[in-house]
Order: sequence, then structure tokens, then C-alpha cells
Amino acid sequence: MLVDELFSLLLVYWPIVVVSALGFYLVRNYTFNGLQKYPGPPGAAWTNWYRYAENLTRKTQERHIKWHRKYGDVIRLGPNVLSFADPRAIKTIYGLNKGMTKSDFYPVQQAVAKGVRLQSLFSTKDEAYHARYRRCVNNAFSMSSLVGYEPLVDSTTDAFIEQTQKRYCDTGKPCNFSRWLQFFAFDVIGEITWSRRIGFVERDHDVDGIVKFIGDFLSYAAPVGQMPFLDLIWSKNPLLLRLQKWGVNNSVFPVTKFALDQNKGRAAEMEKIKQDGKLDEESGKGVDLLMKFTQAQHDHPEFMTDSQVLASCTSMIFAGSETTAISLSAVFHNLLEYPRVYKKLMDELDQATQDGTIADKTNNKVSWSEAQKLPYLDAVIQESLRVHPAAGLILERVVPPQGIQICDVFVPGGTIVGCNAWVLHRRPEVFGQDVDTFRPERWIEAKPDQLKEMKATMLTFGAGARTCLGKNISLLELYKLVPTFLRNFEIELRDESLYKHYGAWFVRHLNFNTVFKRRQGMA
Repeated sequence: MLVDELFSLLLVYWPIVVVSALGFYLVRNYTFNGLQKYPGPPGAAWTNWYRYAENLTRKTQERHIKWHRKYGDVIRLGPNVLSFADPRAIKTIYGLNKGMTKSDFYPVQQAVAKGVRLQSLFSTKDEAYHARYRRCVNNAFSMSSLVGYEPLVDSTTDAFIEQTQKRYCDTGKPCNFSRWLQFFAFDVIGEITWSRRIGFVERDHDVDGIVKFIGDFLSYAAPVGQMPFLDLIWSKNPLLLRLQKWGVNNSVFPVTKFALDQNKGRAAEMEKIKQDGKLDEESGKGVDLLMKFTQAQHDHPEFMTDSQVLASCTSMIFAGSETTAISLSAVFHNLLEYPRVYKKLMDELDQATQDGTIADKTNNKVSWSEAQKLPYLDAVIQESLRVHPAAGLILERVVPPQGIQICDVFVPGGTIVGCNAWVLHRRPEVFGQDVDTFRPERWIEAKPDQLKEMKATMLTFGAGARTCLGKNISLLELYKLVPTFLRNFEIELRDESLYKHYGAWFVRHLNFNTVFKRRQGMA
């Protein structure tokens, strides 16, 4: 029979068949969408396994800088992926009404509860869903809402300063500063979301393994996000999700479990807000995000569900803690690496204390409004966000079916495009020739037009409609904790040779070891 003959031939010639199929697959990838004309690292054009393996080096952000400097403003990172280094590309790739959508990289980072994937503002690909969702919760993240969150940040700041004194100053014990700052950021998110610290700072301990879980999860999501179908096999297998939904497999993300427990503990209070939509903003205790999200349920009952409130709370822990901790670590490490800058900032803080710009408060706290009057502090923070943005990969978008012109290049529909903040933030024509140097003065010396261009090129919090919604909360923490901590403690580096960057999705600081001393004259 014909089938038997074909099977016999296959048994004999299977190596040729396999090699031919592999060759066809590689050639198809190489010529896909006509992208073979773009240069890039060897191997990237042939298979996405190259991107997967490259990300496992944990140095992607450094490699992207090197590749763009070698190959130019448009490089090919995968069979269907282009990275743009020209700042002009920002408006097209991330601008409003351009038809761009997020790629399959983002759903890999969705949390799961009871077998259901939780679509957050960050992880959803549906632009209409995102726009509707954002309208519901926008008020919770506005600059005007910062006034309500400041007492909550102050509460954690007091605990952080007191525990730093007790655990590190009084004992002389060295501190893994990046981890300690991460504990602070987690507890701030706990306060802002539920008016309750999670307990990291008081215990100096990874509560419920949440920090480890998020670190491991992001280390997983970064390489797997380069080949998202792997997530449907390894983590979000439909069969596993179905079993979880039926109760056969009760495993749940630790972050999701924590959020569920916190929401459950305040169910009665939230039910009242859900019914009348009123918040007690005069109590002086601060209005937290759970209250704001529940108020959104009252205002938009046709859209905001309990699952979306849970997804909003969960995404706060996922995104709001890690990125802020990284930014805080960047500020402090740069200050220690550049003693001149450290001294200049301390002179500004001391002068502001003497002339009354900064008022006396418990634990020498600095308020948000006071921090806005400190130009060198602002320059230090902006420069730290420039040289060390949290995200180390391109922020992927998918070109609409009809294709689009990006700068001087026409890109076919369906192509994944994006910019890497580490690359954009080192453009000499925007930031000056010394882009690899930490120099806060560039933000003060810049003329108005140049300063406007510099700020427009910053991709630390994303751009366009998908700009990080928690940006203002992150900035609130940065502008308050940095001057407050510096007014209380002197910081010294230890074991600097062990310090390194770990680039998965976010670029973390490892082995950032320090010792603290109480500043002279500070009680």
C-alpha cells in the first residue's frame, strides 16, 4: 500500500526529512516579513530561541546598548522583532491612536486565582478593555490623590527609619541595602493598598516568601516572554487551570493569596463603600487604593467586578514594589559611587533645613511639597532614572495589519517593535556626549527646549496610553524616602566588588552591601 511505502521511505530517509524541515523553518524565519535587511546579533534572525537564551545571560540591557551602537538605530532581535533606538520612534510606537497593541509577552505575567487568569491594566492586550478599565481607576492614581496617600507612606517611613536604627546602626551590622529597600517598597504598597503594612520592615524578613516568589516569577517571565507559547505549556496549561478551577489543584500565587486575605478582612467596610460610594477623606488616616477601587465598583458597576478589584490589588504588589525598590537602589548606589554628588545633595538638604524649607518632623521626614523645592534632589532622581531604568527589555508593541511608518522605516503589519529605555536614555544628541556618566547637573544646565526633549525621551515609566499608572506613587516614595533617609543616616559601601546588575525583565541590584551610621546631630 502507498501508506506502507511512504512509511518505509520515511524510516530510511528521516534524517533528510528532519534536516529539510529545519532548514525550511530557519529560512522562513530569516526572510519573515522581509526583515532580513535589518542587521542584528548573529542568530537572532533565525529563531526566537536566540532571544530566549540571550535573556538567560541576565545582561540583556547591556547587550542592547552594545548592539545598537554597533548596528545602528534599527536592529533585528528576532525573526519578527525590531528594536528602535531613535527617540522619534516613541511617538509612533507608543503614541495615541496608532493602532499598536501589546504583544504576547505581557499576558505571561498575569496572576491566576481559582483557575482564572487575572487581566490587569499592565498585562491585558485588549486596548478597549484597557481604556475602559483605566477610566474606572484613573482617579486613584492622580497627582491630587497623592495627598491622601502621604500619611500612609509616612507611617512606613517612620517604621523604616526606626528599624534601620535598631537593626543596623545600633548593631553595626552590614545591610543588603537593595533588599532592605525592597522591604520598604513592599510595606508602602501594603499601606497604600490596604492601610496595613505587610510586615517586611518590622520583621526584616521575606513575609510568606513573596519577595522570592516575585523575583523567581520575573526571572521566569523574561525569557519565557520571548517565546510566550512556552507559558501555555509550563505554567498556564489549560488543563492545570481547569483542575484549579474544579478545586483539584488548589495552588495559588502567594501574592494573589495575600491580596485575597486582605480584601476578605475588609469585606464589610468595602460593601458599605460599594453601596453608597462615599469615602471618609477627613479622618486624617489616608484613603487607600482598596477603597478607591471599591468606589470605582460603585461608580462603574457594569464593568468593575470583584475580580478586577483583586487584579488591581495584585498588580500593585507585582509592579509597584519591584520597580520602586530598583529605582531607590539606583539613587543610593549612584550617590555612593559619586561622592561629589552625595556631598552636593547633602549640602542642599542641610541648607533647606537651616532656612526652613524643610520643617522639623518626627524622624526628620521630608514632605512631598518640601521635596519639590529641592532642585538638586530632583536632578539626582531624574539622572538615576535615566542611567538605571527598571525595565531592561524593549517595551513590545505589535504593528497593526496595514503596517506603519516608524521614523524613516516602513514596518509590515504583525511585526513586534519596541524601544529599550537603557538604549534611549543614552542618546548623545539628547542627553549630551557624557551619556555613560552619572551627572545630575545635566538636568539643571539644560535649556528649556533641551529639557523638554530629555523628559520626552525618558521611558522609565513607559509612554502613551500605557504609561505606568502607578508612576505618581513611585515618585512619591522616591522624593520622600531619599532625602529623609539621607538626613538620618550616613551610608558607606561594603564589598563593592560583589555588586552587580541582574537583568531579567527588571534590572535588579545584587549584593548592594552597606553600613549605616546615625548622622551627627540627628536624633
